[in-house]
Amino acid sequence: MRRAATAAAVLAASAAVTLTPVTASAATPYKGANTAAVQDDFNGDGYRDLAVGAPYAANGGVEAAGSVVVLYGGSGASVSATRRTVITQATSGIPGTPEAYDRFGTSVTSADLDRDGYADLVVGAPDETVGSAELRGSVTVVWGGPTGLKGGASISPPAGYGEGRTYCRFGLSLDTGDMNGDGAPEVSAGSNCEAATYTGPFTRTGQAAAKVADGFLPGARGVVMGDVDGDGLAEQFWLPGPSDDDLRGSVYAYRGHTGPNAMPDAVRPTELPYADGHAGQIGDINGDGYGDLVTGISYDDSMSGGPDGWARPGGEIQVLYGSAQGITADQKPKVYHQDTAGVPGAAENGDQFGQSLSLGDVNGDKYADVVVGSPGEAVGSRKLAGTAVLLRGSATGLTTAQAAGYTQDTAGVPGAVETGDQFGAAVHLADLNKDGKAETVVGAPTENSDGCVWVARGSASGPVLSGSVNVCGKSAGITVLDVKGYFGAALASPHVEL
Repeated sequence: MRRAATAAAVLAASAAVTLTPVTASAATPYKGANTAAVQDDFNGDGYRDLAVGAPYAANGGVEAAGSVVVLYGGSGASVSATRRTVITQATSGIPGTPEAYDRFGTSVTSADLDRDGYADLVVGAPDETVGSAELRGSVTVVWGGPTGLKGGASISPPAGYGEGRTYCRFGLSLDTGDMNGDGAPEVSAGSNCEAATYTGPFTRTGQAAAKVADGFLPGARGVVMGDVDGDGLAEQFWLPGPSDDDLRGSVYAYRGHTGPNAMPDAVRPTELPYADGHAGQIGDINGDGYGDLVTGISYDDSMSGGPDGWARPGGEIQVLYGSAQGITADQKPKVYHQDTAGVPGAAENGDQFGQSLSLGDVNGDKYADVVVGSPGEAVGSRKLAGTAVLLRGSATGLTTAQAAGYTQDTAGVPGAVETGDQFGAAVHLADLNKDGKAETVVGAPTENSDGCVWVARGSASGPVLSGSVNVCGKSAGITVLDVKGYFGAALASPHVEL
């Protein structure tokens, strides 16, 4: 496999955190927490919840230990900072100890791992030291239940994982999906070392039915899971990230299959030679019943400080459409960037278009839309202010018709554009109020000292800006010491971490 190339850092260090969880409650579990509609329903009330990572939040006097805040969904127009649970490694029942720059909350995802009817939260802390191994990384599951999230367990790396290697950063990315059709989701964890996959169900001690470190992919930073061939089984896509011979990032696929487990240890992955990407997500953009893969490549040559061959100037996304045959090796992706006709803005070096992305139906028309974060975008003279761009799904695929761009200068968006806010560093589309239309969530992790997320409810015409809200880290319970908290740096949809 290729030796990884060195990339410029995306997010600077910063910190803040909270200690005491506040829970929401529900009387009975909502059966079906592994369905798309309620996959993030941690308290079983039938509404999806919003997990927000603050990886540089402080814990007591410990800088950048990290935290995750869960904002509970409900029937109202939006989430609220008052209906929340704050999870840190100091929270009762959560394994580990807060240590400086662990960055607990760098990645977050969810699924009902123990099949009790409640979604469980999965958190990556890729910079955690384990024993004497610096930046070994850790993955923690926090169990959902009728009073929300409570208790947790460590998901340990497979046997032999990272042998002879350092700075693995286990948990750099996370995703879940049912690859073998047994109703128990698999969990995949990306890192600088091997790809790691776990077959569900999980016990309350964090033990999976099976687990494997994939030696075919010794460097696999990004992972995507979803059904692209319509058979009801999730496929698994690994995105190793930039390498010496492919700075744009290769894409490898494993096909879902039935059987006693879904482990990829006996088969080699299929490389998609025309596809590129550092992060990605799957959703049905054209409504044909097959999931489509969208990937982002946000680093351009102006940012690398090294050899050329990264994304086009300003960054880009790529779309590969699913079919009855899935996504095949001969497919060429459709590419979008800010010089594509109809896409708001203009491509400029360092914009980081594609740094984050998410798929969801914002207007209830049954086509998945795509929101793309561009946190390096300058707004006027204010550098790194950031923007988010919404592209619409349709029967003919992703379209720039009715495309819209949002900044903190957009009328109706709370706050004000400031240099360095990085609005769009993380984005997420999810139906939090169960009206069939996804809310648009955009993180601005370097706004003020704590960071904020912007939440706009969905409607038949798209995101509703009037009455949209900012939820910021301090109001949601995190604390800040000498570095920023980076609340909003991670959401359940992917962002690029190199």
